[in-house]
Amino acid sequence: MRILCIGDVVGGIGCEFLRSNLPSLKRIKAIDLVICNGENSSDGNGITPSSAEYLFSSGVDVITLGNHAFRRKEFFDTLDREPYIIRPANFPEGTTPGAGMCCVDMGRNQVTVINLMGTSYMDNGLDCPFKKADELLSKNENKIVIVDFHAEATGEKRAMGFYLDGRVSAVFGTHTHVQTADEQILPNGTGYITDVGMTGTVDSVLGVKKEIIINKFKTKLPQRFDLASGDCKMNCIIFDIDEKTGLTKDAERLEIR
Repeated sequence: MRILCIGDVVGGIGCEFLRSNLPSLKRIKAIDLVICNGENSSDGNGITPSSAEYLFSSGVDVITLGNHAFRRKEFFDTLDREPYIIRPANFPEGTTPGAGMCCVDMGRNQVTVINLMGTSYMDNGLDCPFKKADELLSKNENKIVIVDFHAEATGEKRAMGFYLDGRVSAVFGTHTHVQTADEQILPNGTGYITDVGMTGTVDSVLGVKKEIIINKFKTKLPQRFDLASGDCKMNCIIFDIDEKTGLTKDAERLEIR
């Protein structure tokens, strides 16, 4: 089974670029399932019902989220209603909309997708992602499991990869919007990349106009984050999963321009 994981989609321009490239990529690479981080898919930060629907109609099967999952209150009902949009599972249970894990019926196989969020340099009010991973995996009965670990620190991401090695099919990192060149199969067979990257404008700082971010660093004052325009890229990775073992046979990192 070939599973495509796409880096954080930034704004409408990122959504449009994904739509223009995903169908042909799925066909050329014989992709069975598409997972995409969509927490920034709406212009002005966050995700909305319309940006989520745009991603689904473009060929995405599962949307994962992160620290901007709850920026738009109008999205809360969608989180509760849509099973294939998941937010980080280690947000507090009972008070947080949505779920952190879903199961996709692929006919011969069932694929579990888990979303977790790191705590280093981020929201320390979250539950421990390592303990939450254990809890979710204890409830899982499927052989193929893909984890989106939305985290800031590379060390925390690496640690999670090794912690889950042999217990899940693949772990891909999101959040930093910068694709890392460390795709690999870990010693016990789990596919891994520290950060899959971003889908959005190339000439930008994480999708935002570079002048705005430079000014923010220079002045230390709040800035309105306007999205950059221009040529785009789609960062992604393909995990080729052995359906018998649930482990990764090959990991192919891509940048589509």
